[in-house]
Amino acid sequence: MDIIKETKIIGNYIIALRKYFHRHPELSLKEFVTSKKIKSELDKINVQYIETAGTGVAAFIGNGNGRTIALRSDMDALLINEKTGLPYESENEGIMHACGHDAHMASLLGAAIILKKYENTLPGRVVLIFQPAEESSLGAKLISEEGVLDDVDEIFGLHVFGDIECGKISIEKGPRMAASNKFGIRIKGRSGHAGKPNQCVDATVVCAAIIMNLQTIISREINPLDSAVVTIGHVSSGKCHNVISGEAFIEGTVRSFWSICFCRCWQ
Repeated sequence: MDIIKETKIIGNYIIALRKYFHRHPELSLKEFVTSKKIKSELDKINVQYIETAGTGVAAFIGNGNGRTIALRSDMDALLINEKTGLPYESENEGIMHACGHDAHMASLLGAAIILKKYENTLPGRVVLIFQPAEESSLGAKLISEEGVLDDVDEIFGLHVFGDIECGKISIEKGPRMAASNKFGIRIKGRSGHAGKPNQCVDATVVCAAIIMNLQTIISREINPLDSAVVTIGHVSSGKCHNVISGEAFIEGTVRSFWSICFCRCWQ
């Protein structure tokens, strides 16, 4: 099996698939068009599959003897408005494949074609997992609970990175992709007139202080030799320029090589 030769043969097909997925991005657990396309492509090459985790797909190649190896791709897109001007720009307003999941799915379907071609020579079985809801951290748990991984000996995945030279693969020993935990903080103050701040509890100021001080968790609470990131991705506070906000909301993510839970409410 000459992998490089085989991928060159289907290279244009993989690129076309990636552009299709990029044009039709869908949010977590709403990947209906995406799932339909994946199943359609698997039908073309006569690969058996099952539906899992609502919109997910698990396909099977091999005779079932020997070890079972799983290859995994995510499916969902992000709540981002694309303004790239590309000919295959997102057709779903406010949603974009900005994290590479379009490329992941296209690559896994390409692997399915090659593996199916050499199915009779495979010493074991390969499970191709198209996992929904990666961005919401729900899909992997659902697939695991449904037993898709019960007989899997090893599982492999990859992630595209724009800052790695095309044609090269970056690998290293030990943990590589961090665990992701989502958190929300709701701040309750006391609203009032902008000209009388002494009569209010300004939720916006409290919100800003929390955002700045959250970073001290990384700089003062985490061992400098460890890796961790706290990122605030969503902030909302107030609705009028001359009214002191009485409520604010912060939403963010914690990334680390260990699983942690972080959620608190300041009032």
